[in-house]
Amino acid sequence: MTPVQTPPDLRALTGLRFLAALWVVLYTAWPHLDVGWVPVAVTRGYLGVEVFFVLSGFILSHVYLEAAGRKRYSYGGFLWARIARVYPLHLVTLFGMVALGVAGTAAGLSIDGSLTDWRALPAHLTMTHAWGLAPISAFNHPSWSISAEWFAYLTFPLYALVAWRLRDRPFVAVAGAVALALAIYAIFQPLAGFSLTEATFRWGALRIVPCFALGCALYLVYRRAPVPYAGPVALISGLGLIVSASLGLWDPVTVLLAGGLILGLGSLDNARAGLMGSKAAVYLGEISYSIYMVCAPVLLVMTNVAARVTGADDKRFHIIVWLVVVAAIPVTAMATYHLVERPARKALRGLADQRRARRSATKPHTDSPERVLQPTKTIV
Repeated sequence: MTPVQTPPDLRALTGLRFLAALWVVLYTAWPHLDVGWVPVAVTRGYLGVEVFFVLSGFILSHVYLEAAGRKRYSYGGFLWARIARVYPLHLVTLFGMVALGVAGTAAGLSIDGSLTDWRALPAHLTMTHAWGLAPISAFNHPSWSISAEWFAYLTFPLYALVAWRLRDRPFVAVAGAVALALAIYAIFQPLAGFSLTEATFRWGALRIVPCFALGCALYLVYRRAPVPYAGPVALISGLGLIVSASLGLWDPVTVLLAGGLILGLGSLDNARAGLMGSKAAVYLGEISYSIYMVCAPVLLVMTNVAARVTGADDKRFHIIVWLVVVAAIPVTAMATYHLVERPARKALRGLADQRRARRSATKPHTDSPERVLQPTKTIV
């Protein structure tokens, strides 16, 4: 099995990952800030997950669509690469929350009893806790989105099949994806009594579907030709996203504007990516998964410690204390990225490479070796 050259790295989209993670962090941490107001855009911070979902569809199509469409990729290899990407850190944060729950209870700290509800453990271990298979939200709650991503990974061949057939009609694909998204959002809310963009461990697997499909469709536009005036497209879409979130408009409007932002930034070559493609932005984007996954456990520890130190029993802190609490999240994320996420991913992919090498050594030579795409840094 002979690897082929990967598609170019889209640095601006890697930088965007950090901004999406930061939006989620602000949404999660703001209730611990002792102020009398909350910006509406912060209350919509859960939509940072939607940005990740659209990015995931776009980037996985960027890396794998050509190979999938031409029957030149291994589905098993694709899933193994996805497991290598998300599972090790998921396990560490899962059992980290278990340890914190047990230790916190023993130390007399304020710990929600659902944190260690063992009934949810099998679904968490199999990354199916956003499929309605977990009886309660437990452990590291934000990991529901990793379960949703796993659902999208498993069904990626279906997305790829549709996208490949529409590769010469990208705007038809986008129109179809937009129509599908609006229909799902419009139908779900009256049936469930809440917006799909607020679903987590019960309907999270459905929540990713319209976003992932939109990302795949937008990639077809990029694949045909990067959009002209990519900078203005990204700027207008980004400003529109901020305005939409700040005004509290219907969530799907913000999601669609996020799609425009992704298409614009993705169409920028790295030389013109500016701040979004800088080394600092790319590094922060690379650790964004760690930022997202350690946010809950770090806040659990830091808010309890800060409450003990400051005497703020309501866990609402002065802005200086709050900034220290929040700053602990990226610091911890750097550690988990370099000590867990990156080396575990490298090790698991190394095992796959060794297996491919052994298979190649035992197979007779052919003129048409199977080709496998290797993932790029921009994979979400």
